[in-house]
Amino acid sequence: MSNSTSGARDDKPPAIDLEATYGKIAWRLIPFLVFLFVLAWIDRVNVGFAKLQMLQDLHFSEAIYGLGAGIFFIGYFLFEVPSNLLLEKIGARKTLARITILWGLASMAMAYVTTPMSFYILRFMLGVFEAGFFPGVVLYLTYWFPAQRRARVNGLFMTSFAIAGVVGGPVAGFIMSAMDGVGHLANWQWLFIMEGIPSLIAGFFVLLYLPEKPSDAKWLSTAERQAITQALQAENNVAGKHLSFKAAFSNYRIWLCAAVYFCVVSGNATIAFWTPSIIKEIGIKGNLNIGLLSAIPFIAGTLAMIWNGIHSDKTGERHLHCALATLVASIGLVLTGLALGNAVLALAALTLAAIGILAAFPVFWSIPGAFLAGTAAAGGIALINSIGNLAGFAAPYMIGALKTSTGSLSSGLYFVAALEFAASFLVIVFVKKN
Repeated sequence: MSNSTSGARDDKPPAIDLEATYGKIAWRLIPFLVFLFVLAWIDRVNVGFAKLQMLQDLHFSEAIYGLGAGIFFIGYFLFEVPSNLLLEKIGARKTLARITILWGLASMAMAYVTTPMSFYILRFMLGVFEAGFFPGVVLYLTYWFPAQRRARVNGLFMTSFAIAGVVGGPVAGFIMSAMDGVGHLANWQWLFIMEGIPSLIAGFFVLLYLPEKPSDAKWLSTAERQAITQALQAENNVAGKHLSFKAAFSNYRIWLCAAVYFCVVSGNATIAFWTPSIIKEIGIKGNLNIGLLSAIPFIAGTLAMIWNGIHSDKTGERHLHCALATLVASIGLVLTGLALGNAVLALAALTLAAIGILAAFPVFWSIPGAFLAGTAAAGGIALINSIGNLAGFAAPYMIGALKTSTGSLSSGLYFVAALEFAASFLVIVFVKKN
C-alpha cells in the first residue's frame, strides 16, 4: 500500500515554481528587448545632439528643427496600428526584425540631409519604419506575463528610455568630438551613420533569438510552457477583454488612455529632444560635457521608473502611481524654466522632471492591459500609443516655435508642464472613476 502510494506520488508531474519561471522568461527576453529599444531611441533622438552643429552647417532655424524633430511622429502615428495588427497576424519576430533593419537604414540616411525638405522627409520615414516597435513589444509581453506582473515587467522594459538617455548622451558627445573633421563628413553626419549601423545588424539577430510565444520557448521545460500558457489563457478568457478591433476602437476607455498618454509623452519628447539644448543654454560648453551631463536626469529617471513599477505591482494600485508621477514632472518642468539662469538649479529641476516623466510610463501601460486582450489589445495598445505619440510632434514643434519667437526655452517648458498636469487631472478625475 505504501509502495503503491509512493509510486503514484512519483508519477505526478513536477511542481512548477511560477515565480522562478517568470524570472527566467524576464532574464531571457527583457535585456534583448531593452537593447533593441535603446537602439531605436538613440536613432530617434540623436538628432537632438546633431542639432548642436547641424543647424549651423545647414542654416536651419530652431523652428525648422522643431518641425523636423516632431514630424517623425506623424509617420509613426499613421503606421502604428497597421503594424501592430500585422504583428498579431504574422508574429513578433518578423515584425520586430523588419522594423529594426529599416529604422537603421533610415537613421544612416539622415547623414545626407541638405535641405529642410530632405530633413522632413527622412524624419517622417524614420517614424514610418519605427512605427509599431514600442506597442509591438508591449503586446508581445502580454503573450508571456499576466496582468498583475506587467507594471514591473513594463518598467524593466521601459528602462530602455532612460538607459538610452544615459548611454546616448555620452556616446553622441564622444562621436561628435572624436569624429569632428574626420574625412569629408561633419561630426553630426558621422553620428547618424555610426549609430545606425548597430540597428541594422541587430535586426537580423531578432530572427534568431526571439521565440514567438511560450509554447515556442525551447529554453523552458514542457511543464513550464504548459503552466504559463494555461495561466495566460485563463486570464484572457475573462468576459469583456476579448473584443474585436472595431469594438476596441469605440471603447471610450481607450480614448481616455490616449489623451493621458498624449500628455505624458509630451514630457518625454521634451527631455529627449531638448535636454542637450537646455544644458547648452545653462552655460555648459563642449559636446562631450553636454553629453555626460545629459545622462544625469535619465539615470535618476531609470531608478524612479523601476521603483514605481515594482511598488505599483506590490500594492496593486495604478492610478495614483501614474498621477503623482506626472504631477512631479509638471513641477520639475516649471522649475527648470524658472531656473535656466542657474546651471545647478536648472539641472536639478530637469532631473526632477525626468523622474516624474519616466516613472509614469510603466504604471500607465498596466491600465489598458487590464481591460484588453487579443486583437483588441493589438489594435488598442497601438491606437493609444500612436495618438499619444502625436505629442512627440506637438511638443518639440511648440518648444521650437516658442523659442524662435521669445528667444527662451522657458515658455515651451511651461507649455509642456501644463500638459503633464493635465495628465494627472485626467487620471484622477476620469480614468480612475471609469
